[in-house]
Amino acid sequence: MSVRLVICEDHELVRAGYVTVFGAQPDMEVVGEAADGPAAVDVATRMQPDVVVMDIHLPLMDGIEVTRRIAGPGIAQAPKVLVVTTFNVDQYVYDALRAGASGFLLKDTPSAELVNAVRIVARGDSLLSPAVTRTLIGRYADRVRPAATAPATDPLGAIAPREREVLHHIARGLSNAEIADELIISVETVKTYVSRILTKLDLRDRVQAVVLAYRTGLVGTDG
Repeated sequence: MSVRLVICEDHELVRAGYVTVFGAQPDMEVVGEAADGPAAVDVATRMQPDVVVMDIHLPLMDGIEVTRRIAGPGIAQAPKVLVVTTFNVDQYVYDALRAGASGFLLKDTPSAELVNAVRIVARGDSLLSPAVTRTLIGRYADRVRPAATAPATDPLGAIAPREREVLHHIARGLSNAEIADELIISVETVKTYVSRILTKLDLRDRVQAVVLAYRTGLVGTDG
């Protein structure tokens, strides 16, 4: 089954380049394009793609707000959103991830890596390296630090102790293989735990899991 894509990019040549690259892949299909924010919301809503490649700096409505409207909390059948930016880690990227994006890339990413990134987010994985995860959280620690007053109910109460342990390692930026080595279990078992965690906590992907782990204090900003 092909990955259905919508491209949201205001620069015509860049957008055309994306369409050409993705259209050449046997497992991908570009089903829509948009050059500004309102058009992006419209085409993503109508076409219901699997993945939206989203420029942050769109005219009329930025990519962060578009992401929130098409993939934010409470949006049913939301697509995966892959944001693109000219900066490695910046406030816009953090806000986009909080809005519901599944990862981000630099605009000068080689075509092969861009294609692979779409496949990664399409299958439900996050596109954040451990180094980027730590830098991102560290830079915006004040925005993810747990509140001084604990909530009445534990947001992580739905998951078992072992699942909390796996979530802790996810938030540290470890891959499934690294978690398996750390806990002396198989990679397949880790995948099962990750799937259960996302389901029980109603999370879209590992990015949302990382943010929740920091917001609830499961992991501190020092790791």
